[in-house]
Amino acid sequence: MTPKVGQRVRLAVELAWPGEVTTVAAPGEPGAAVGFLSLAAGVEGTVEEVTVGERESHEVREYVRLSSLLDDFGHQMPPESRNRLAEQVAALEPEWTAFQARRLRATLRVRLDNGFVLRDASEQVFIPA
Repeated sequence: MTPKVGQRVRLAVELAWPGEVTTVAAPGEPGAAVGFLSLAAGVEGTVEEVTVGERESHEVREYVRLSSLLDDFGHQMPPESRNRLAEQVAALEPEWTAFQARRLRATLRVRLDNGFVLRDASEQVFIPA
């Protein structure tokens, strides 16, 4: 079940920041490393945004654009242009088929009660609170 905006959720797993946590420095000065950031399972927050689906690749967007062009205007095109466009669409078809076969996933923006905001977080790391 995809969470809804405004729903309270809880982290189901511990999350760790893979890099160093640094201080915010003045422009031109490097920040000093201060440690490692980890969020414990069980931290609660509120869902602020839900995005269903995955980001489309360039090939998928191009398939949609070209196939739409072929469907809408192919009958008006010269035969050579229409055939070339049909070949381009056919070459992009495997990427389109793979895109459709993948399960649509939801990503969330969650404002945790401790003030942290997780953006583009998989719905699978949260459970209803």
